[in-house]
Amino acid sequence: MRFNRTFDILEHVNKKFQKDDILVGKIKGEWKKFSTNDYYSISNNLSSGLLELGLKKGDKIATVSNNRPEWNFFDMGMSKIGVIHVPIYPTISEEEYEHILNHSEATILLISTKLLYNKIIEIAKNINSIKHIFTFDEVENTQNWEYIEKLGAENYEKNKTTIDEVSKNITSKDLCSIIYTSGTTGISKGVMLSHENFMANLDGVFDRIDINENDRTLSFLPLCHVYERIVNYTVQAKGLSIYYAENMGTIANDIVIFKVSIFTTVPRLLETVYDKIISKGKDLTGIKKILFNWALNIGLKYEYSNRGTMYNIQLKIAQKLVFTKWRIALGGNIKTIVSGGAALQPRLARVFTAAGIPVQEGYGLTETSPVIAFNNPNKKNGAMFGTVGPILDNVTAKIAEDGEILVKGPNVMIGYYKNEQETAEVFDQQGWFHTGDIGELVDNKFLKITDRKKEIFKLSNGKYVAPTSIENKFKESIFINQMFVVGDGEKFASALISPNFDHLHFWAIKHKIHYKNNAELILQPEVIKKIQTEINEKNKLLAQHEQIKRFRLVAEEWTVQTGELSPTLKKKRKVLLTKYEQLLREIYQYTDDE
Repeated sequence: MRFNRTFDILEHVNKKFQKDDILVGKIKGEWKKFSTNDYYSISNNLSSGLLELGLKKGDKIATVSNNRPEWNFFDMGMSKIGVIHVPIYPTISEEEYEHILNHSEATILLISTKLLYNKIIEIAKNINSIKHIFTFDEVENTQNWEYIEKLGAENYEKNKTTIDEVSKNITSKDLCSIIYTSGTTGISKGVMLSHENFMANLDGVFDRIDINENDRTLSFLPLCHVYERIVNYTVQAKGLSIYYAENMGTIANDIVIFKVSIFTTVPRLLETVYDKIISKGKDLTGIKKILFNWALNIGLKYEYSNRGTMYNIQLKIAQKLVFTKWRIALGGNIKTIVSGGAALQPRLARVFTAAGIPVQEGYGLTETSPVIAFNNPNKKNGAMFGTVGPILDNVTAKIAEDGEILVKGPNVMIGYYKNEQETAEVFDQQGWFHTGDIGELVDNKFLKITDRKKEIFKLSNGKYVAPTSIENKFKESIFINQMFVVGDGEKFASALISPNFDHLHFWAIKHKIHYKNNAELILQPEVIKKIQTEINEKNKLLAQHEQIKRFRLVAEEWTVQTGELSPTLKKKRKVLLTKYEQLLREIYQYTDDE
C-alpha cells in the first residue's frame, strides 16, 4: 500500500504538493482558498483541540455536513489521534438520526448549517453520549468549529508530543470510521472500516484514474458516503485541488468556472445531462439536426477498440462538428467522469466517451470501502461497456453457484458495529463476504452486475424476474425517469412509472394536450398511449416472462426527500409497495377482501 493510515495522505500532500488552492469552498458567501499549509496546520490544530476537549483514541465524532473544506480538516484531525469519524447523511429521517447518534455513542456532534442544526438539535439534546455540539457556519448561541482550532493552536506545542506518539501507534488495522449504510429496508447498520480498508482501496484504484496535480476536481456527491470519500482520498493523494460545489443547483456552472478535470457522479445526473442534450437536438432544424442525429448515432456505436478506419474518420468529423460543443458545455477540461452508486446505461457511457468525455464506471459497497471493480479505459483491454470493469488487482472475487458476487480482500470491512449476528450472516465459513448482488464475469474478466439477490422475484409460473436490469432498459427511454417492476407470485410482471416530466411537459405542449397538473397529465389517453409505445419497443428486448404486461403512471417524482429513494438514490421497494398498494391492487385487479 502507498499509505498505511488515512492521515498519511495529509503528510504526503504537505511534502509533495504545495499549492494555494488544495481545498476551496464557499464560506460566508465568498469563495475561500485553503493552501496546503492551511490544510496541514488547521488539521493538526484540530487534533490538539480535540485532545484539549478530552477526546482520546477510540472516541467517536459524528458529522452532519454538506461537502466543504472543514469536513476534511476534521477528518484528518480526528484520524491523526485515533478518533473515529462517524459521517451522517444530512437528508435522513429524525428516527435515523436518533438511532445513529445513540448507536454510535458519539461524543461530539459537528453540524454544518443553521438549517441542519435546527433539524437535529432537539434530537441531539436527548443523546446521553454527546458532550459538545459545534457548527461549521455561524449559528446563534452555538459554539463554532473555529473554537476547537483556536484552542488547539494555543496548546499545540504542549500537545505536539502526544499527537506524535498517538499517531505513531495507530496501525493500519485500527478502526478509522463507522459509516451507517443507508439501506433500502430497515434501520441502518454501522459499517466499521479500518485505515487499511480505505488505503487498500485507494491503492487499488490509484492507477486506474489518469489525473495529476495540475488538475482540479469538483466535489458534490456526499462525503459521508464511502464512494465520494475514497475518491476524495485518491485525488488528494494525486495532488489535485478540490473545489466544493456551492449546492446541487450550481454544479454545471461550477464545472465550467473552475475548469474541472474530473468529478464523480451517479447515473441519474448523466441521464439528466443526456436528456437535455437530446431535447436541444430535437429543437434543431435542417442540416444542423441532420448532423446532430448522425453524430449521435456514431457515438452510440462507439467501442474502446477494433473500431475500424472508416468509423474513426467518421468519429473525428462528429467530434469536430458536434461533440466539441458537448465538451465546451462541461468546461472543456474533462479528462474523466467516474460513475457509481447504481447501474449506468451502456449507451450513456458510449456516447459520452465517444464525445471525448470519458466515463469510468465502477462498482462496490460500503462494506468493501467501496470499490470492487472499476473500468480502466487508459489500459488496453481494461474496460468494457455494459460492465463495471475488471476486479481490482488487490481484491479477489468469485461468482457463487446462485450468481451472487463474493469478495475477499484488504478492502473488506471489519464488521458491523455492535452487531455480530448481522456480521456473521454476510461472511461464510471460508471468509468470503457476500455482496447480495448477482453478477457474471464477461470474458472471465469484466464484472457485470445483473441484479440484487433480494430483489429477484418469482412469477406464479416459476419463472424468475430480475427487476433492476429490466428497469434500467426501460429508463433508456427519454419519457421514463424511474420505474418500479413488480409481480412476485403473480402471473406476469407489471410496473409503476414515474415519467420524465420535464420532457413530458414539452411533448404535451407540442401535441396540444391541455392539463392543470401532473396528476391530470398522466391520465391523458395520448400520454398513456405514448408510454405504451415506449413499453412495447423495450419489451422486444426481453424474454416473454420479463415483459411488462401492464403499467400505471404516477404523478410524483421519486426522491430522497420524499422517501422513495435512499440517500444513494436506490429505490426503497418496501416504501413503494406500501405507498402504491392500491394502484398495484388495481393492476392485478384484486377485490378489497383479497
